[in-house]
Amino acid sequence: MPSPIIGLHHVTAIAGNPQRNLDFYTTVLGLRFVKKTVNFDDPGTYHFYFGDDAGTPGTILTFFPWSGAARGVTGAGEVTHTAFSIPPASLPYWENRLAEKGVELEHSETRMGETVLTFSDPDGMKIELVGHTDVSDAKAPRFADVPAEHAIRGFFGVTMLERDARQTEDALGLLGFRKVAEEGNRLRFSAEGNALGNHIDVVVNPKAAHGRLGAGTVHHIAFRAPDDRAQLEWLDVIRKHLHSSPVMERDYFRSIYFREPGGVLFELATDTPGFATDEPIESLGEQLRIPKRLEPQRALIEERLAPVVLHKSQREVLA
Repeated sequence: MPSPIIGLHHVTAIAGNPQRNLDFYTTVLGLRFVKKTVNFDDPGTYHFYFGDDAGTPGTILTFFPWSGAARGVTGAGEVTHTAFSIPPASLPYWENRLAEKGVELEHSETRMGETVLTFSDPDGMKIELVGHTDVSDAKAPRFADVPAEHAIRGFFGVTMLERDARQTEDALGLLGFRKVAEEGNRLRFSAEGNALGNHIDVVVNPKAAHGRLGAGTVHHIAFRAPDDRAQLEWLDVIRKHLHSSPVMERDYFRSIYFREPGGVLFELATDTPGFATDEPIESLGEQLRIPKRLEPQRALIEERLAPVVLHKSQREVLA
């Protein structure tokens, strides 16, 4: 068998206004703007990457922001909630911070023994903060005003909505995620170990309507492969059970795409080469980076993209 999949690599969603999206995830959630690039399949559109200070796999939330994009609707066969891990002692800090930033806390509940805060980003995407005791040390973003001890650690996992979980359970099992808990109509599947993003929850509702992609919805979730060799080994395994794309070059990782039977688009992305391949870690996300093949079109691409401004915390400016 290939090297085990230990958790999520990234989650990719759709947003509306690019500046509003950038401001929320950096100045409200305190994530680092890891990469400003373009959608490789539609280079007239930004592709934003947010994460911890180093852009570590398991912390990366990405967006295709389209100004004027219609609001999407989540439904069966989609990811409905994206969850980050924080230390349990940081829950009061985040309740206060969200209130101060004018973000409505929609729910605070205990789920499978852990406290979960639920709120929406400006496009309506559901975000959760999970007070998780088994959190890793933070690589706190250097430009955020969130104290390091309260910084978001990375992903806890995601929640998928399905009409029937049986075939989805088989697909997750193929990737090494086993059912570890059940609470009402929520099933939890986890990978071995305690890596970031190693929990996938499946909520089962046979009457759930199908959704519609748009701003505020998740486009796909990506699992981690340590390197190219492991990814190719997994490709052989996956193709015996599910239809998959070939390997696709994304500059910062390589990707294969496949859809689980319930409808959620999955990706398997390599940890290597990472986000510091085309700019130093000290200035990640500060300049537009595009694939080499598109460099001859840079002027045209920049003309089509709305300008955005990265706001850094005063704490870093004074440091």
